[in-house]
Amino acid sequence: MKRALIFSLLVFVATITFAQQAFMLSGAVKDKKGEPLPGAGVYVSGYKIATVADNNGRYSLSLKPGNYDILVQLIGFKAFNKNIIVADKALTFDFVLEEDAFQLQEVTIKPDPNREGYIRMFTDFFIGTTPNAQLCKIINPNVLIIDYSNDDAKLTVKTNQFLIIENQALGYRVKYQLNNFEFDNKSRIIYYEGFPYYEDLKGSKGKMKRWAEKRIEAYHGSTQHFFNSLYAGKSKEEGFEINKLIRQPNPNRAPDSLINANIKRLMQVKQALNGTIKIMAGDSLNYWSKQKNAPATIAMLNRQQVNTDTLVKTYNESIKSINFNDVLYVIYKNEREASSYANRIGQSISRPLDMPDYQVSLINLQVAPVYFYENGGTYNPRSMLYEGYWSWEKIADSVPLDYLPPKQKP
Repeated sequence: MKRALIFSLLVFVATITFAQQAFMLSGAVKDKKGEPLPGAGVYVSGYKIATVADNNGRYSLSLKPGNYDILVQLIGFKAFNKNIIVADKALTFDFVLEEDAFQLQEVTIKPDPNREGYIRMFTDFFIGTTPNAQLCKIINPNVLIIDYSNDDAKLTVKTNQFLIIENQALGYRVKYQLNNFEFDNKSRIIYYEGFPYYEDLKGSKGKMKRWAEKRIEAYHGSTQHFFNSLYAGKSKEEGFEINKLIRQPNPNRAPDSLINANIKRLMQVKQALNGTIKIMAGDSLNYWSKQKNAPATIAMLNRQQVNTDTLVKTYNESIKSINFNDVLYVIYKNEREASSYANRIGQSISRPLDMPDYQVSLINLQVAPVYFYENGGTYNPRSMLYEGYWSWEKIADSVPLDYLPPKQKP
């Protein structure tokens, strides 16, 4: 069975330098007539940083130097986002919102008997199927705008306002402005992009303690942890080992065009002979069916560790990049696979017999290079496709970009 390639990066562009000094980003939120819009929410995508415009439409945010996506939203207006770079001084920026006729008018939505099924499919692919995902709930599924194309077997989902997800596993309320979600049922590729904002849920001391422990667990071994450690030059110390997986065409498998042509020819012969067909060595329906089911590629694992000094390049003072051939085979040695993941057919990655059940993920490069930031955020959401453990963990296992695990005592 062809293994699914699943992509699950978020499209926020953000970084922080962890410097002590912070600078003020301030301004006003207005409509196109220049009138102030009190009550507009101003959010920093991927973080727990937000504010609300006052009665005069004024807002202010204290931000450390870095690169942020700012999302502004108010009911009745189209959500607006702007990339802001905070360097060494305060910034002033006014946001102008445009009325959203779609929200303001009464829209009649035709009943879709398949909608509930599509929502379940979206939930599995967006929220996830991990144990943490079982404790997540979409509060307002009615905001999902869903379309399924039978022609190309593709599910697309978007929202024109926040999708609200309550995560009782990690103690977050996630507001997600979903720009686009796509699931291609033919290629089994998942892609989504949008702007998440995290809020802490309230709970008892016992709950807060459990949430803190689960957040540490969710962060460790994640893509955010991996790129953060790569940026700091400490991926090995943090438990990551990087190998190369080399994929080549299977020399024992015929081309798809030849396989399909022979299956079609033999099926026509079989029909013409009323269901009987003469078996010929190398030219039977069974032979070509086996050819079709044979893997299109063969993979060879190079267990020599990739030199991160060669892999990682500095782009500027706040951005680094990676570029590589073949596929990165990333092993996280500080945690083992969850039993609920190991039992999922077709999702786990093959490994050498002498390797314990460490968490293994693959990075397939789609757009070179991959730019990333100190906090573990990445620039282009279409730059990579993940397989393995990282394709299993999705929104239910995500933490804010400004999350930092507590330092371990020596």
